[in-house]
Amino acid sequence: MTLNRATPRKHGDWSLLINARVEVRQNGQVIRTGFVEDAMPDSSVLWLAADAAHPRQMFEAAQGHQVWVTLQELSGDLNYRMTATRIFGNSAGRELQNGSVKH
Repeated sequence: MTLNRATPRKHGDWSLLINARVEVRQNGQVIRTGFVEDAMPDSSVLWLAADAAHPRQMFEAAQGHQVWVTLQELSGDLNYRMTATRIFGNSAGRELQNGSVKH
């Protein structure tokens, strides 16, 4: 499996994305970006935090909303905001630990 850090990926488990920066898409179009403030454990609803341009907003999976994430490289000892395991599941984490993921 090859992970491309610059490519957004659809994420199905919204509850793991609290405090992460995401894109919310509907019908293939980005309709809002922001930080996840809260999410239902069953990934049926999430809330993006208010920012300078938008109020706090709720998005529902039943209305066709999808959540996409992009790995973000940061400076310092912690290079990424979220681990591949949190974003892509345990199989990606095992591949990273085994050194089999190509960059």
